[in-house]
Amino acid sequence: MPQRLDYLIETASQTAGPYVHIGLAPGAAGFSIFGQELGQTIAAPEVPGERIRVEGLVLDGTGAPVRDALLEVWQADAAGIYPHPEDPRHAEVHPGFRGWGRIITDFDTGLWSFETVRPGPVPGRPGAVQAPHISVWLVARGINIGLNTRIYFPEDAALHAADPVLSMIEQRHRAATLVAARTGPGAYRFDIRLQGDGETVFLDI
Repeated sequence: MPQRLDYLIETASQTAGPYVHIGLAPGAAGFSIFGQELGQTIAAPEVPGERIRVEGLVLDGTGAPVRDALLEVWQADAAGIYPHPEDPRHAEVHPGFRGWGRIITDFDTGLWSFETVRPGPVPGRPGAVQAPHISVWLVARGINIGLNTRIYFPEDAALHAADPVLSMIEQRHRAATLVAARTGPGAYRFDIRLQGDGETVFLDI
């Protein structure tokens, strides 16, 4: 006899709380569980492409740094290929390129950073080309559902106008919140604002 499920109610939601690091980045929480934690190397040094470093802050509605945030990023390689079976060219990806990383903010300053290779443009739908970007998922205390956004690069401004994701932003001036600032050779700054003036565009995916 089938089990009745119509009497079940939705489980209450809860923020990530202070324990997200214990589960996802235990080394940062003071637990030496793994020899090497997941997500620390997005692109090994031998992976072809322009090496870049991206850093920034997660800022709350008052402009204060959120010091307990955790970010996950994923991207294509310099040729615009994802290391995933759904990408028909995935076999061409260098074995040292994971294309995924997990980053935490510094508990004292709130600053986060990661190093990788600059991604290339990737196919979009339907038949459009997505400008080079890095996808970001963010969770922290006080956030019930992880937030999704993207990092684009200022050098690709000519491609931004045709990017299918950027073109969906109704308030066009807000697209600028998804473009990192170049601070030096291979160096970029990308602050994520959760609320208030200059709030970062978040994507519903």
